[in-house]
Amino acid sequence: MDRKTFFVAFFTVIIWGSGFAAIKASILGGYSSGHLVLVRFLIASVVFLIYALFTRTTFKLPYKSDVLRIVVLGLIGITIYHLGVTFGQQTVTAGTTAMIIGAAPVFTTLIAVFILKEKMEWFGWVGLGVGFIGITLITIGSSPGETFVLSKGIIIVIISAIAASFFFVYQKPLFQRYGPIELTAYFTWSGTIPMFIFLPGLWDNIQKATLEANLSAIYVGIFPAAICYAAWAIASSRGDISKLAPMLYLEPVFAVLIAWLWLSELPSLLSIIGGFIAVSSVAVVNIIGQRVRQREYKVEDNL
Repeated sequence: MDRKTFFVAFFTVIIWGSGFAAIKASILGGYSSGHLVLVRFLIASVVFLIYALFTRTTFKLPYKSDVLRIVVLGLIGITIYHLGVTFGQQTVTAGTTAMIIGAAPVFTTLIAVFILKEKMEWFGWVGLGVGFIGITLITIGSSPGETFVLSKGIIIVIISAIAASFFFVYQKPLFQRYGPIELTAYFTWSGTIPMFIFLPGLWDNIQKATLEANLSAIYVGIFPAAICYAAWAIASSRGDISKLAPMLYLEPVFAVLIAWLWLSELPSLLSIIGGFIAVSSVAVVNIIGQRVRQREYKVEDNL
């Protein structure tokens, strides 16, 4: 990975991590969750529209056979995921939300094994078990009295993590036919349409929200929701995905740090420990998996 690719990817992870605190700041500043999501993705949609109209990039229309998949994935990966993250943060801290979302690969693994019938090695099952222990600790640490209670906010955020997992698993075949940025634009546009259910009262909410809330809403619309997807696509095109992916494990770290500096908000110690365990389990499984596969390739080459 060259230096430019590293810095583009590192910048993206920091901004994505800051998005959780910015969402919380908008909610605390007077935005309703529904209006915030709509404003955020109206802005993101406009950014992608400007990109399509004023750059030399040509957006080809989706094939008829792909339209339904793009619409459904837009609903899952944009509408459901971001509604869950935003509504969940009404009662869950930004850092805790980021840690649960950071453990999304645990759910991705379950989808791959039980729905796609993919074979999982022993280290995958170990990582899955450890990941669930981490998620359990996050849940306990976020519950009143530190007991195992699945609050409404935690359930909504977990649903978001599952939605993200489905989104990332089923979008992969589409990258063979579309560029990363144009595909992200199609997902964003299709996922924004259902959010218009929150249109009534939007202007009144914007006027009553604080300046910080409005600036935060603009920020999450332009940067985490639009520009960072483009930046990550650029980094992905320049570097090996297997080398870039581990950088995503830093996202919850930046999310907790920024929420602490910006909002003076810090998850409980038990939630932080759970988040560390959950995210670390994903990282360790990937590292062990790569080493095992490298050994298998060496054995095959020697045969």
